[in-house]
Amino acid sequence: MTGGTGPGPVGDPVGRALLCAMRETGASVGGVYVLAADAPVLQLTVMSGVPAPFLAPWDRVALAAPIPVAVAARERRLVWVGGPQQLARDFPRTAVAVPYDFSLAAAPVSGPTGSRGALLLLWPAGHGHRLSVAEREAMTAACERLAALLAQLPRPDGSDPPAAPRVLTPPPVRTVGPAEAQAAADYLERLPGGCCALDLEGRITLVTKGAVELLGEQAGRLIGARPWEVLPWLRDPAFEDRYRAAVISRRPASFTASRPPHHWLTFRLFPDGRGLSVWITPSDKDYGPVAPEPALAEVMPVRAGQIYHVLHLAAALTEAVGTQDVVALVADQIVPAFGAQGMLMYVTEAGRLRTIGHRGYPAEAVAAFEGVALSAANSPAVHALGTGEPSFFSSPEEIERDYPGLPRLTGKAARAVLPLIVSGRPVGCCILSYTRPRTFSLEERQVLTSLAGLIAQALDRARLYDAKQQLAHDLQAGLLPHGLPPVPGFAVAARYLPSTHGMDIGGDFYDLIRLDEDSVAAVIGDVQGHNAAAAALMGQVRTAVRAYATAGAAPDEVLARTNRLLTDLDPGLFTSCLYVQIDLRTRRARLAGAGHPPPLLRHPDRHTTVLHVPPGLLLGIEPGARYSTTEITLPRQSVLALYTDGLIETPGVDPDRSVADLATRLNDAPPLSPDRLADALLENRHGDPDRRDDVALMLLAALPGGPVTHG
Repeated sequence: MTGGTGPGPVGDPVGRALLCAMRETGASVGGVYVLAADAPVLQLTVMSGVPAPFLAPWDRVALAAPIPVAVAARERRLVWVGGPQQLARDFPRTAVAVPYDFSLAAAPVSGPTGSRGALLLLWPAGHGHRLSVAEREAMTAACERLAALLAQLPRPDGSDPPAAPRVLTPPPVRTVGPAEAQAAADYLERLPGGCCALDLEGRITLVTKGAVELLGEQAGRLIGARPWEVLPWLRDPAFEDRYRAAVISRRPASFTASRPPHHWLTFRLFPDGRGLSVWITPSDKDYGPVAPEPALAEVMPVRAGQIYHVLHLAAALTEAVGTQDVVALVADQIVPAFGAQGMLMYVTEAGRLRTIGHRGYPAEAVAAFEGVALSAANSPAVHALGTGEPSFFSSPEEIERDYPGLPRLTGKAARAVLPLIVSGRPVGCCILSYTRPRTFSLEERQVLTSLAGLIAQALDRARLYDAKQQLAHDLQAGLLPHGLPPVPGFAVAARYLPSTHGMDIGGDFYDLIRLDEDSVAAVIGDVQGHNAAAAALMGQVRTAVRAYATAGAAPDEVLARTNRLLTDLDPGLFTSCLYVQIDLRTRRARLAGAGHPPPLLRHPDRHTTVLHVPPGLLLGIEPGARYSTTEITLPRQSVLALYTDGLIETPGVDPDRSVADLATRLNDAPPLSPDRLADALLENRHGDPDRRDDVALMLLAALPGGPVTHG
């Protein structure tokens, strides 16, 4: 039996505080993140319980990222995930990258000067669905200790290449003397099959003679090596994945593999905080022939860690919708993940490069390559797109050799130039750059190359989405009035907000129509749906209303004629509408409604009432429907508010209550111009990311001056 040694513990104060937190809470894995001084980035500084590569996708985490440790630091609250099901539900991106059975908690580390970072702890499979009171108290105490320690240390510089996190090895459970060690060796050799020990990094530290015989390799080559690196028949990433699962879940795992030519072996893995014990036995089952292993020179094996790293970033890219979403995700999450200090993203348009996003570059460097033709030879992006191959430059000298003057122009010393290709078609280029020289490992090049393909697909999809949205917005803009005509004695403002779901267009509309010198009509309506069909019907409704209004029809007749037209067209969509005809000499208003929310009138004393207008039947249902007219007077300094239901509808709230709430908001608003008042009423809708309906609003404010004739 031959033995090896693993890394020893590190005794820094922050590290000791982490090990103490793990011991007091029973956590098997822990990490301390520190917020950078000049960038919204969390850096993993010290960890224990798993090898550093396991947390490589999260070495540097954007504070805005939707993952537990970032949420804890950003929102300054404890985040608890009780198992893989909750992880998949609440943090799907993380679940894709770590598909194992464990529980986790992330807690903010904050001091008097604000957030300093976060504490991350993981528990083995089988932990309860909640933190116990003792565990929660221990985490709170640990965060307080860490906050005090970090307050005495400088924050890391977010612009510098990050140092690798310190990995602490917990102390051994017990120490043994020579006699006990010999007894343990004898015991292992007597077991059937063979045994070996792996440290947390997966390196073999001990192997018995029986294991040497079963594995078919010399002990000298096995010690210090990872099994899947030294044994070609274990190169399948599924075998490494079993090891990763055992380390993270602390749950025994097993797998069966075939050692050529036809020896099936069963591996049983037993993990703890310092490594794994592996028991190897001949399998009692014959799984049949196995495809021959490719020659070593024919393929570079892909590691399980690489696969999960790419899956993590791929999951993030699926959340990007538009082009700027892709740019922001690359800048805020992928750039920090690879420790880069600069990013440039180009798309190809009409045979030239167009910059769609950049970080960490001076303006002159960005301008120097804007619009460069794809036939040019002085651009690394053009070269990458021409060849379809990524290029990596580790030092300024390498860059200067191929592109003279580029290091001085950009201030960058190393870069990865990644062509973005979709189905053989170049769509753009992404450049990650560094202020200091660095070497790109083979594994890192593989990950970046895989990532470039994912970015390319996300960017291509996002550009198609943007084109569709632009078309939709152009359609909507063409159907709504470009401006409102001046109305003597009134100040008018109108607003339209599209739904944030679907195509961002819909059937809400408004119009202001000068009927003659002494009268004007205001109309607002809502066609069912938020798509091109709804927008097209909206255009027909608006045109019909305008035609009947200018022909001199009364308000009720305008709606009746429009209704007959829609039932003849039979579009399969219904429309609500409110029509208001105002005599500018008397300020008398005649109102007719077709299933539309009631208008509001704010009186000169700012008291607001809900006007009763007979709702009538929606347009497009019954060709013989009739509509009623209501008359009111608009006093000087009063405000008439017309709106669509997108402004008031809230799931689970009675519509009458929603109308009353809007009336209260209008009542409580200070004296403002119609434009500012409209913005105030829409304030809670502008930033709503879940706005499921369009919103249209029109305000008509009667000015204080001018004669009014009653008659």
